[in-house]
Amino acid sequence: MSDAKKPSNPLASSTILLLRDGDRGIEVFMVKRHHQIDFASGALVFPGGKVDPHDRDHNLRNHADGADNLDDLHLSLTACAIREGFEESGILLARKSGRGDYIDASRATSLAPWRPKLNASEVGLVEFLGREDLRLACDALIPFAHWVTPTFMPKRFDTYFYVAATPEGQLGRHDGSESVDSVWIDPMEAIEDTKRWTVIFPTKMNLLKLAKDKTVAAALARAKTEPVVTVEPKVISRDGEQFLIIPEEAGYGKIEEPMKAFKG
Repeated sequence: MSDAKKPSNPLASSTILLLRDGDRGIEVFMVKRHHQIDFASGALVFPGGKVDPHDRDHNLRNHADGADNLDDLHLSLTACAIREGFEESGILLARKSGRGDYIDASRATSLAPWRPKLNASEVGLVEFLGREDLRLACDALIPFAHWVTPTFMPKRFDTYFYVAATPEGQLGRHDGSESVDSVWIDPMEAIEDTKRWTVIFPTKMNLLKLAKDKTVAAALARAKTEPVVTVEPKVISRDGEQFLIIPEEAGYGKIEEPMKAFKG
């Protein structure tokens, strides 16, 4: 196989599903990607992105609750998920040092000037947390899914999805750069309102999975008990049309999606 045809190596990345209970059931925070972003441009997505070198800083263990239960890889992934959630929504899963409760909404808002600096990797989490006397709430994240971009895609990601309850009072707002809109939305509404939203295949599958539960407590309880099975979509052909399939044991049911559904 020539170098030109070899699949690209997937980049380690994290995504966070920030949840809250709404009037009609569970809601998840989602952002609309800027049309100039090179992956999922214009799509409605969960906050997330690539693991930054700062997320791998060994000193992060001294600033993260729950770090003792995580190896280096999964500490960097949970740190990335919380960082990306903060950058893209302003919602921060963190505690004041020595406290058991999350920081409140006013404190999270006051930290907004850090968002673009973290996004640009001008500073890392260790510096941010140290200067603000905070601890990252890695123990608040529950593994939800693990997806690897298929080998036929030019840009590939090895993405870990996490669910977490949103701290009370933290409402969230898009950053205005990578994301141009944001919404708290019922999972099925995000899928079904095709006139308003574009949802790519992995996002759609995880919205369907999330929609199994009607409350945050139920969704978190399910995530704690269900095993996470790695999903790398495969392509099959039938009657001249190509379909994407994923492992049925991954918890999404028997899925055969037309190839055109995979946009990115």
